[in-house]
Amino acid sequence: MKIVTDSACDLTPEQAAGLEIHVVPQIITLDGITYRSGIDIDAKEFYELLKTASGMPTTSLPALGEFAAVYRELAKTDPEILSVHISSGLSGTFEIAREAAKMVPEAHVTFFNTKTLSTAEGWHVEAAARAAKAGWSMERTIELLEQVRAATRTVYTLSTLKYLIHGGRISHIKGLLASLLKVKPFIAVDKENGKYYQRGQVRTLKRALLKLVDIVAEDHPPGTALRVQLPYGNYLEGTEIVHRRMDQTFDCAWLPPCQIAPVLAAHTGPGLVGIVYAAMDEFPALPEI
Repeated sequence: MKIVTDSACDLTPEQAAGLEIHVVPQIITLDGITYRSGIDIDAKEFYELLKTASGMPTTSLPALGEFAAVYRELAKTDPEILSVHISSGLSGTFEIAREAAKMVPEAHVTFFNTKTLSTAEGWHVEAAARAAKAGWSMERTIELLEQVRAATRTVYTLSTLKYLIHGGRISHIKGLLASLLKVKPFIAVDKENGKYYQRGQVRTLKRALLKLVDIVAEDHPPGTALRVQLPYGNYLEGTEIVHRRMDQTFDCAWLPPCQIAPVLAAHTGPGLVGIVYAAMDEFPALPEI
């Protein structure tokens, strides 16, 4: 079984080590130049360009042919392919992948909608890749991913809404108006439809970072043993504030902080800090590699 994903999936090198994962990139355009996220441009390069950019970044979906080419090449050695993707409620990538698979009849592609993104998507992809390496069946692997999806939650805050507003990603979130650019919202991903929704807001970024932990405490009592990872934009210092507060509140099993992919940073800007979390007694054991 081969594992395919998209570049909205965030994994640290430690998580990806020893795993076979095939990534089809989404596209970023900045100042008239087009980049494949994670291939032509990494997060550090993106933020450097953003400092001097004359316009706002835009993103686009992978071409059908990009997915089809990957499926076709993988099918030469193993027709069983599991394609694990960013929420269909946040991106059209999932549907592009499904359409592309129709062009490659020799590939037996199974699709999994994570209904999330970034490091939470990465948790699903890591689990799938570990299962593939361990020789698990497709059915057993899908059951594992369903357990990961059920246990995992995401919430984040950011320093400005202008990137989300420009990208059209928050037009459906009640209460987040373009005129309130100084609001620091708490944005979560709905576990049912995989879309953004608001879980509150404050006026300063420092308060928002501390309040993130209170949001987690609405889902799990203080002292709960949690699996935790902190995605961030270009604000590693913010993760340190959240890390200390989480350790004061919960029994945390930490994964390394993870800088989000350029294609996601294009919609959030440099000031994002988030928490991806799951109760340890709800999160499934991943296959050993």
